[in-house]
Amino acid sequence: MVKETNTLNFSDIPIGHFPDRSARRLLSDRENVRGLLEIIDVEWVPRIDFSRLEQIIRSFIFDDLREQVSDLVFLVPFLSESETDELGICILVEHQSTVDVQMALRVDSYRNQIWNSQRRDWASNNVSRSQQRLCPVIPIVFYTGEQRWNAPLILSAIMDILDELSRFVPKFDILLLDVKGTDSATLTKTDHPFGWLLTVLQKEHESKEALSTALTEAISHINTLGEEQAYQRRTAISYLASLILHRRPSEQREELITLVAKNIQHPSDREELEKMAQTTADILHKQGREEGETRAKQTAVLKLLQIRFDSVPEPVNQKITSMRNLSHLDSLFEKAATAQTLDEIDLENHKG
Repeated sequence: MVKETNTLNFSDIPIGHFPDRSARRLLSDRENVRGLLEIIDVEWVPRIDFSRLEQIIRSFIFDDLREQVSDLVFLVPFLSESETDELGICILVEHQSTVDVQMALRVDSYRNQIWNSQRRDWASNNVSRSQQRLCPVIPIVFYTGEQRWNAPLILSAIMDILDELSRFVPKFDILLLDVKGTDSATLTKTDHPFGWLLTVLQKEHESKEALSTALTEAISHINTLGEEQAYQRRTAISYLASLILHRRPSEQREELITLVAKNIQHPSDREELEKMAQTTADILHKQGREEGETRAKQTAVLKLLQIRFDSVPEPVNQKITSMRNLSHLDSLFEKAATAQTLDEIDLENHKG
């Protein structure tokens, strides 16, 4: 049995970051990676040794991009046709909550960065040329947005190119799971807990009644997980509670959390839910208060600049509204009060 303290925690995710951060945490569990591949219906899932799946630290992502991307990269053994030989493959999972028409270009960039990282490893570990083999990269777009994914996943779609030049354009497959555009029967066809969580995610913005029905059905299946799967069971419950607290109106949260607790069969899970829900609610309250204070200070700075200089250029507006550091905003307010021109206000030294 997995210790309770090892359950994936979703309580500290900042307001506004739930879609990306929660997806990344769910998919940091190898069992959920298996569930994702089963839903996509990858025929070679039985040949992957998920017990040896290893998440790769994203050191190959350029520093200026590391905080902007929402990808996960896994290295896992893959059995060949002989069932005795194996090769390593990389599974690249890119979470998207919005449609990106340049996804094929981004995936191509990530693949090259993975391979360049391998080349650096060969050099640092003195790997002989005869043993240097690039790892096949399997890209998956895990899309949870509201709009149907209608963007092409091939590079040639974002090029103006003549047919006779098409052979110079790289071609590769990208697997896609459009969660909200996929029917619930497909998501749950293998009865994997991950699929049932996605059926609830599908209803995150629908009526309270629709979400309640999805929650009740999902929990009935999560309850069937035994004690040897307690980690998965409690992680699933933690995710559902956090989804309610992050994505539903405040007046619905207590009722929906009570619904979840009522349908949980394992008493220890119910106790864990109550602790986690209170912790998350406290964190969200604090984050909401801090965000309110941040927005107030941003507004004060912008209003002062408008009074003193008649108008605020859009680039300046955007930089100020992206600032989150309260002390920097206070310093900027003082500078705005004494500056003779906008050029005297050095926004580059007030980042964050």
